[in-house]
Amino acid sequence: MEFIYDDQNIFAKILRGEIPNRTVYENDFALAFEDIAPQAPVHVLVIPKGAYMSLDHFARDASAEEQAGFFQAVAEVCRISGLVDGFRGVSNTRVHGVQDVPHYHMHILGGRPLGRMLAD
Repeated sequence: MEFIYDDQNIFAKILRGEIPNRTVYENDFALAFEDIAPQAPVHVLVIPKGAYMSLDHFARDASAEEQAGFFQAVAEVCRISGLVDGFRGVSNTRVHGVQDVPHYHMHILGGRPLGRMLAD
């Protein structure tokens, strides 16, 4: 599958500083910020700084250093947010996965029991 990144998506604009955000954590490889429409008491988006469209694109093409830095950011968000009782990490992908922004991102949700992810 060929991935053609749209550098005008909202997360690319956030990374360039064109749109403000409420930063929770940042390192050389990722930016984590509060979701503007939270679905749980803690709802943070973690995005890589590289131009990756989806989880599979990131997994295929990001360097080991980028991937490690991204997941270190996820771990730090969970620590900062006090998610000791658990959390959910969600990465929606493309149309069937209901991905709204074509830049890879992981939702970190927690702060309350979240229930089952999918109903039978």
